[in-house]
Amino acid sequence: MRPDKLNSLGSIIFLAAGIIAAVQDATAQSRTVPASRAETMLSFAPLVKSAAPAVVNIYTRRVVRARTATPLFNDPFFRRFFGDQFQFGGQTRKRVQNSLGSGVIVSSDGLIVTNYHVIDKADEITVVLTDRREFEAEVVTRDERTDLAVLRIRSGVEKLPFLKLRDTDTLEVGDLVLAIGNPFGVGQTVTSGIVSALARTARGVSDFGFFIQTDAAINPGNSGGALVALDGGLIGINTAIYSRGGGSNGIGFAIPSNMVATVIGSALKGGAVVRPWIGARGQTVDADIARSLGLTTPSGVLINFVHPTGPAADAGLKIGDVIVSIGGKDVPDANSLRFRIATLSVGGEARIGAIRNGSLIEMRVRMIAAPEDPPRDLSLITGTNPYTGAEVANLSPALTEELALDSEATGVIVLRIKRGSPADRIGLEPGDTLVRLNGQKIESVSALKKLLTRDYSAWRIEISRSGRLLQLIIRG
Repeated sequence: MRPDKLNSLGSIIFLAAGIIAAVQDATAQSRTVPASRAETMLSFAPLVKSAAPAVVNIYTRRVVRARTATPLFNDPFFRRFFGDQFQFGGQTRKRVQNSLGSGVIVSSDGLIVTNYHVIDKADEITVVLTDRREFEAEVVTRDERTDLAVLRIRSGVEKLPFLKLRDTDTLEVGDLVLAIGNPFGVGQTVTSGIVSALARTARGVSDFGFFIQTDAAINPGNSGGALVALDGGLIGINTAIYSRGGGSNGIGFAIPSNMVATVIGSALKGGAVVRPWIGARGQTVDADIARSLGLTTPSGVLINFVHPTGPAADAGLKIGDVIVSIGGKDVPDANSLRFRIATLSVGGEARIGAIRNGSLIEMRVRMIAAPEDPPRDLSLITGTNPYTGAEVANLSPALTEELALDSEATGVIVLRIKRGSPADRIGLEPGDTLVRLNGQKIESVSALKKLLTRDYSAWRIEISRSGRLLQLIIRG
C-alpha cells in the first residue's frame, strides 16, 4: 500500500477513535450518581396506597337445589318427551355455591361497580374492604348487556375511599396502568402494565364490543376490579382475559369508564338502564365498500336501515350515508357506533358526521328511548296446535334493543319454549321470528291467535332464524 494511503487511513482511524472517545465521555458524564433517596425509589407505591382502599373483594353465595333420581329421568331424550313435570319421588338436595370477584367503590356513600357475572344469580353478596370489614350488599342495577352491576353498602356516616372515573377518550396506547383485584382469592393484588390497544372486540363478553386491552396480569377473581391510570383515575373495570389455560397470557380486557359512567348514572336515577335509540343501523366499511364508494380509507359505518319514524330519519340520515363521527369522536366501525351511542344520555342530542356522495355533512340527532310500538303483548300459546308451549311477543324497537338483535325485524318473536311442548317437539327455538302460517303473514300476536282458531289439515309454518328462512310442514 502506498504511504499516502496509509497516512489517510491512519487519519480516519484516529478521527473515529476520537469520536468514540467523545461519545463514551459524554455517556459517562450523563450517568451520574442519584442525588436523593427519591431518585433511587421510583415506585407505584404512592398510587397504590391511594387507590387500593377503594378496591374491594366480593363474595357471593347461592343455594341451588338438585333433585336426586335415577339417571333415566335426567336423560335429555326422556326429558324432551316427558318434560320436567315428573319428579318420580326424587329427593331435593340443597347445595351451596360460592364464588368471588372484585369491585370498585365509586362514591363515598358506598356505591360499588363490579361485573354482572360476578353477582349473577347470587342469593347473598358480601363486600370486604381492605381493612377486613364486611358489609352485606344490595344490588342497585344489573346490566347483562354491558356485564356491569352496581351495588350499595351501608357504612353509616363514614365516608368511604373511592376512585373517580377518568374519561377513557384521553387514554392512549402505551400509557402505564395498574390492575387491582383479588385473583384466585389470594387477597388484594396489584399488577402493572400498559394499554396494549383500544376499542378491542372481545366476543361473548358483552353486547358492546369496545374494550381497553392491557398486558397487566388479570386472572380469575380480578373480574370487577379496577384498571387505574397513573393519575389515580379509574379508566376501566377488569372483565375478561384471553387464555387457553385459565391463567393470564398478557391479554386482558377492561370495560371503559365511559360505559361504566352510564350504568352508574342509571343507578342513581332509579336503577333501570335505558340507552338511546336513533333508529338506524349499518355495517362496517371494509376495503371493498370503501373502494365502491370512492372513500380513501375503509372506515365508518355504512347505513343500510333507517326507521321511518326514528330520530335519525327526522335528522335527515339516509340509507347509503356513511357515519364517520359522533360528538367529534371518530367512528371507525359498527362496534364503535354502538358504543358511542350507548354512552350518551337519553334526552340530549348527538352531533353526527356522515359522508354523502363524497361530501361531509353534519346533523343533530335526538337521543330518545326506543319506543315500544307496537306493545309486546306477551302471550303463551295454548291449545291443540304446533305453536303450543311457545311464549311470543310483538317485536318493537324497544324489544329489539332489549334482546340485542342486530336487525330491525318486525312481526312476532319466540321468547321462550316450554320443554316437551308441541312447539319444542317441532323444533321452534327462542329467537325465531314467526313469518307465515299456511301462506298468511303473521304481523302480530293477535293475528297469530286469530289464525290458530281455524282448522287445518296441514300446517305450513315459515320462520326466520339467524337470517335464514325455514319452512316446516306438519300433517294434521
